[in-house]
Amino acid sequence: MVSVLPLPPVTARCRHRALASLAVAACLLPLAAVPAAAAGAMPPPVRPEDRASGAMPPPVRPEDRGDHLTVVVRHAGVGRDGRYDVYCHPEAGRHPDPAGACRVLDENTRWGRDPFAPVTPGTVCTMVHGGPATARITGTWAGRPVDATYDRGDGCRIARWDHMVPLLPRIVGPAQTEPPTLGSLQAEPRTSVSA
Repeated sequence: MVSVLPLPPVTARCRHRALASLAVAACLLPLAAVPAAAAGAMPPPVRPEDRASGAMPPPVRPEDRGDHLTVVVRHAGVGRDGRYDVYCHPEAGRHPDPAGACRVLDENTRWGRDPFAPVTPGTVCTMVHGGPATARITGTWAGRPVDATYDRGDGCRIARWDHMVPLLPRIVGPAQTEPPTLGSLQAEPRTSVSA
């Protein structure tokens, strides 16, 4: 005759402990598969023989970076006309303010919207002429090709230009060389005319 010992009844508390233990083990299992070297994410050191043999990859050139724009400005005035190259992420290039140019580009970049889009046809704009300045921006921004032109032919196009300052140079009104001061805005005293 075979005797079978009765097993204690499984309680909810025992079942909960067993499931909790299995859950912890399942979470820790992937960590055991990661090699210790990958945890630090450090590349191996460069061996002297690699340096001597020229097996090192060439240094990263500015033109190999992803975000590169060439800005050509004309008729904007002395010190503003010219060709500028801007590299972003990290900021570099032949531009008076590469960090500011990259900052304004980052601020104007939104998913699904072209930061270089022209004024929408049919937009009602003020009939203000902002001067003869023109600019062309070409290159790559956020992985997309860029070929945009800018001018200051009306209020909308002036606002579009000003939205890209300091990538594009700040332009003051066509008849002014600097912003007006309070003194230049005050009316001249009137003189009485005697008959």
